[in-house]
Amino acid sequence: QVQLVESGGGLVQAGGSLRLSCATAGRTFSRYTMGWFRQAPGKEREFVAVITWTGLSTSYADDVKGRFTISRDNAKNTVYLQMNSLKPEDTAVYYCAARDGTMPVIRALSSGNEYPYWGQGTQVTVSS
Repeated sequence: QVQLVESGGGLVQAGGSLRLSCATAGRTFSRYTMGWFRQAPGKEREFVAVITWTGLSTSYADDVKGRFTISRDNAKNTVYLQMNSLKPEDTAVYYCAARDGTMPVIRALSSGNEYPYWGQGTQVTVSS
């Protein structure tokens, strides 16, 4: 079992920055591909970013490319999401998710169904 705990959310003005963290406990963090997802009120959960277990590959949703950066520190069992140039439409609950990176991908790493482990979420609110 993998336990995920997000932190770093809060209220920020448009154009500002936040860094989310997701600390893990349990099995070996370094073998897990880590993703960030978000869900705004009244909307479906959507993919934000992913970093593979090797750390060699990252991918982003189109609307966050160039603004958000995902990274990982295996020594600290933590994945980060640096969010810059925040917009009101980035307001959502942000969730980190984990999957065994050595397992085959059924659909795509942008699909939440690929991730069996989820954190409780952290609220990000961007004011205009």
